[in-house]
Amino acid sequence: MQEILRVIHKIAASPSTVLITGESGTGKELVALEIHRNSDRADKPFIKINCAAIPHNLIESELFGYEKGAFTGAVNSKPGRFELAHDGTLFLDEVAEMPPEMQVKLLRVIQESEFERVGGLSTIKINVRLIAATNKDILKEVRDGRFREDLFYRLNVVPIYLPPLRERRVDIEDLIYFFIRKFNDRLHKTIETLDQNCLQKLLVYSWPGNIRQLENVLERSVLMSESNILRLQDLAPEVAEAVASESKEADVSRFMQEYQSGESFKDIVKRQTQSVEREIIERALAQNDGNITKTAEKLGLSRKGLQLKLKELGIVTR
Repeated sequence: MQEILRVIHKIAASPSTVLITGESGTGKELVALEIHRNSDRADKPFIKINCAAIPHNLIESELFGYEKGAFTGAVNSKPGRFELAHDGTLFLDEVAEMPPEMQVKLLRVIQESEFERVGGLSTIKINVRLIAATNKDILKEVRDGRFREDLFYRLNVVPIYLPPLRERRVDIEDLIYFFIRKFNDRLHKTIETLDQNCLQKLLVYSWPGNIRQLENVLERSVLMSESNILRLQDLAPEVAEAVASESKEADVSRFMQEYQSGESFKDIVKRQTQSVEREIIERALAQNDGNITKTAEKLGLSRKGLQLKLKELGIVTR
């Protein structure tokens, strides 16, 4: 991600076209916006359009605008996204979804910096920085004939690939606390931290929906939490189950790696046992609203015995 930021700052001031690729939810629009903010067009419009969200028969008029009377319902002239982005930046999201006939017209605009509105005769000159993005394997789209090769090369002047969250796990904890602060402000909550069991499971989860999924999970968790510490039970049930399942698989894999590295079986089992103890105690505390005495009774422990366990396992209580 540091390398991506260096590329952004290096190319922001140029007018070169950028193609951002990566899975859904990795932050492609944020990268496009960051390029715009760091360019000399920062005080000009940043216009975006999702090519996948617009019906094929409407995308031409959305991009290029139309003249009055160009088709039924065109009671007034309307500028398109290219005109609105003049002197600024146009972000074409999911560009690989653009139909073939529109790909030809987009290529011409990139080459000539001019176009005509639908139903219009006059040519409109534009000065637009173009940034495109796709979550598809665009080279495969080119090979399979669904995306024009010449258009691909026009868009791919500066390629930026955004890796999925599972390939940059070192960022997950920072993102978690960033979103907690964000939703504390928005939802008027006072979440301070996560218990270690919950955090460790979130760190090993694969996050198929990437940062967008992480953000949605944390918004729901912050909203539903009844304490200032997020716990596994604050997650949506389906997420908690998926997180726990992947965590168990990761635990077994890590167990075998540790065993093969020569660590003693006794030490490995002790650590795994502590992990199970931590999860049971944290759940019991949550069920008893953090009351130490009630939790100790439910677990069949003395109050002092539970307090020693809490200290040993590093469990923070309210």
